[in-house]
Amino acid sequence: MIRSRAFRAVAATVAIATLSLTAACGSAPAEKKAAAVGSGKPETLTPGKLTIATGLPAYTPWVMNDKPESGEGFEAELSYDLAEKMGFKKSDVKWVRTTFDSAIAPGAKDWDMNIQQFSITPERKKAVDFSPVYYRPYQAIVVRKDSKYANAKSISELKDAQIGAMVGTISYTLAVKTLKKDIKTFNDNAALAQAVDSNQVDAMVVAVPIASNIVNSGQVKNGKVLGAIPGTEDPEGMAIVLPKNSPVTSKLTKAMNELLKDGTVKKLQDKWLSKYTTGVPMLKK
Repeated sequence: MIRSRAFRAVAATVAIATLSLTAACGSAPAEKKAAAVGSGKPETLTPGKLTIATGLPAYTPWVMNDKPESGEGFEAELSYDLAEKMGFKKSDVKWVRTTFDSAIAPGAKDWDMNIQQFSITPERKKAVDFSPVYYRPYQAIVVRKDSKYANAKSISELKDAQIGAMVGTISYTLAVKTLKKDIKTFNDNAALAQAVDSNQVDAMVVAVPIASNIVNSGQVKNGKVLGAIPGTEDPEGMAIVLPKNSPVTSKLTKAMNELLKDGTVKKLQDKWLSKYTTGVPMLKK
């Protein structure tokens, strides 16, 4: 029995020495490596995951076929590129849907970032954080081909037209600034397109890529992009929205700036948006 106890004591001493040697030689570098990888990811709503919100529905060419998880479309692919820069794999990304208005309202959010063509404004900055700007579109006018305004070449020819825009958007703000004061408002672009299609209004104002998609997809049957409106390049630009004082903001800012600097954002614009912007004429004043 004494011999057995002595054997166990010797074994324990050897085991402790072995563990100490392992810690000194291999464990510390492994812990350092794990810490370095972990420190690259920002603190998110769900640890280790990145929850990205977009619209319901999400429109082409920003998101193709209303499936952001496919990574197809300008904003969908950009989101995955940004996620990778921040240390998240594609499988770490979770997509959710929100309305436009709820995303920019003050208060807690159930997502880490929200991408659906948000323009930066001083008022919105009080309620949410923004990423660096990733696109600056012009606004365009969509009419029916059988409209009496279908051959207009200047915005002055539209002074008597009934024009609509989505409420709370830069499209509405710039339409009021450049076209006329009495712009009719609609809750979303789908309702707005339907209003043009059914002759409730003569024309609608949306960003150029959206205008082209509305016509190409037949949302306004027999529709036509009349042209871009001079002086309506988004002065602040489109950016991703984050909850106010989000721990993700600094990481996303760094990631976006890197993608802007290395030309990735421009390549994505060319890949997904050029089809919808090339050939759109600029209207005269």
